[in-house]
Amino acid sequence: MSTMTEQRNRRARDAALAAASGLTVEPTSLIGYESRGRVTVIGGQRALEAAALMDARLEPRLILTDGEPAGEVSHLSALHREIAVAGYLGNFTVTLGATTSEAAVELASDLVLDLSGSPLLSAPLNPPGYMTSGPAKTDLRLAVDALAELTGTFEKPKYFAYDPSLCAHGRSGTTACSRCIDVCPADAITGLGETVAVNPYLCQGGGACASVCPGGAIRYVYPSVQDTLARLRRMLAVYRKEGGEEPIVVFHAQESALPDPVPANALPAAVEELASVGIEVWLSALAYGAGAVLLFDDGRVPVRVREAIEQQRTTASEILSGMGYPVSAVRWVEGANLAGACGEALMPPISPAAYEGAGGKRRTAFMAIDALHEQALAGAAARARPLVTLTVGAAFGEARVDESSCTLCLACVGACPGNALQGGQDVPQLRFIESNCLQCGLCTRTCPEDAIWIAPRLLFDREERGRPRTLHEASPFCCVSCGKPFATRSVIDRMLKRLEGHWMFRDGRARRRLMMCEDCRVVDAVQDPEMMERDVRRDGMMQ
Repeated sequence: MSTMTEQRNRRARDAALAAASGLTVEPTSLIGYESRGRVTVIGGQRALEAAALMDARLEPRLILTDGEPAGEVSHLSALHREIAVAGYLGNFTVTLGATTSEAAVELASDLVLDLSGSPLLSAPLNPPGYMTSGPAKTDLRLAVDALAELTGTFEKPKYFAYDPSLCAHGRSGTTACSRCIDVCPADAITGLGETVAVNPYLCQGGGACASVCPGGAIRYVYPSVQDTLARLRRMLAVYRKEGGEEPIVVFHAQESALPDPVPANALPAAVEELASVGIEVWLSALAYGAGAVLLFDDGRVPVRVREAIEQQRTTASEILSGMGYPVSAVRWVEGANLAGACGEALMPPISPAAYEGAGGKRRTAFMAIDALHEQALAGAAARARPLVTLTVGAAFGEARVDESSCTLCLACVGACPGNALQGGQDVPQLRFIESNCLQCGLCTRTCPEDAIWIAPRLLFDREERGRPRTLHEASPFCCVSCGKPFATRSVIDRMLKRLEGHWMFRDGRARRRLMMCEDCRVVDAVQDPEMMERDVRRDGMMQ
C-alpha cells in the first residue's frame, strides 16, 4: 500500500471513528452493590498476615485452614471441615462444615479473600468481591488494597435481557439447549426446567451467552446489537465517503489495546467483551462493506468462550464459502500479528447494505446473509450455491422425518420453541419452516417413536427458507360412530395391534370402541351392560 493511500486511509479512519463515537447508546438499567467491608479471609499463616495489613475500612473474619494464631486472634478453624463460598460483592455466604449438617457455620460477608492452597472458586470470571493472591508479599498487599477499594456503594449496567418465550432450554421435562449455561465464564446462568435464570449480580457482561443463543432468548443490551450495527454502518459509510479503501473491522475488548502500529485501513471496534458480538454482527459488518472482520484476542478470552466463538466463526466461514466469498473473511488475530492478519484475503467490493438490524438475532443474521447472497448472485462472487451444509452446532438447518415411524402425534410440534414444526389445520399433517429451526434438538428428544432428526445446513433462497413444507401427511381416521376425523389410520392400526389379546378388548364391541372419537367412546361405554357390570364388580372389590 502506497504512502499516499495510507495517509488517505488514516484520515478516513479518523473521520469514521469520530462519526461513530458521536452516536448515542440506548441506556440500560443498573445493578447495585453495597459493601460495608466485612471480609472473610480464608487460609493459613498468610491469612493472619493479610488481616494485619487491613486498615479501618475492612473488618476481617478469619477461617484458618491450618495452624493456630499467636495470641487471642478471633478465628474459626477449618481443620477437617469443608468450606464453601457462594454469592457476590456485598452478599457472600461462607459455609464452614457440610451444608447438610446442623453443625455447619455460615458467615455473611461482603468480601472474600481466598488464600487457601487451591481457590474455592475457579470460574474464568469469579464473582465481584472474591479475590485471591499470588505468593509474594507485594501480591498480598495489592489484594488487600483492592479489597479496601471495594467498600461503599457501586453500580454496573445490566448487560442482558432474557425472553423465556424464545428459550430452547427444555420442554416438558426434556432438556435440549444449554449453550448459554455451558459458555458463561461467570457461572451466572442456571437451568430452571424449561427456561434458564441469569443472576445479574454474577453477570459481568461477557456476552457469550447472547452470542451462542440460537433463538435470541438472551440479548446483549449494553450496547444493543442495533446500536452496535448503527456504529458499524456509520463508521464504514464515513470511511468510504472520505476516500478510504479496503476497510477492515477489528473487534476487540475495551481492556485489550490493539498493538502499534495499527494498519491504516483497520477500523478498531471496541466492545465490552469480544464475545458480546456474534455471527449476526460479523456478517452485517461484511454486508455493510467491510473487507474482513478480525477478532482480536490478546490471550484474555477464556477457553470455553474462545471455543464458543470459534464454533460461530466456523459457521460464518462455511456460509461465506457457500456464497463464493473468502472462507477467512472472518478470522482471528493473535497478539501482535495485526498487520499480518490485515494483509490476508479480503471480500470483493460490494454495494453496502442499509438495513438497521432491528427485529432480533435471527432476523438480523438472515438480513446479512440475504444481502451478501444477492451480491454474490449479482457477480461479486461467482460460485454461489443454493445451499450449504454446516458443521454440527450451527443454529440453522432442517428437520427430517421417517414417515414409516411417524404417527403424527405432534409431540414435536408442542416442543418446538421456534415454531418451525407445525401441525396441519384440517388434516393430519406435520409441516416445517426451515428459517425458524434453531437446531436445538428438542424435537428429536421428544418424539416417542424416534422418527425425527435434524441436520445443520443453510438454504440461501429466502422464499424457500421461509415457506412451509410438508414433512409427513396421512389420511384421517374417522370415528366409526359419528364420522368425525379424530386420529390417523396408522395410530389406530398401531393401537389395535398393541391391544390385541388384551382381556379388556376381547369382544368386538370393546375393540370397536377403540375406533371411536372420545365423545362417542364414552357414550358407548355407558350403554354397554357388560362393561358397566365389570366396573360395578371392580368397585365392589375395591371397597
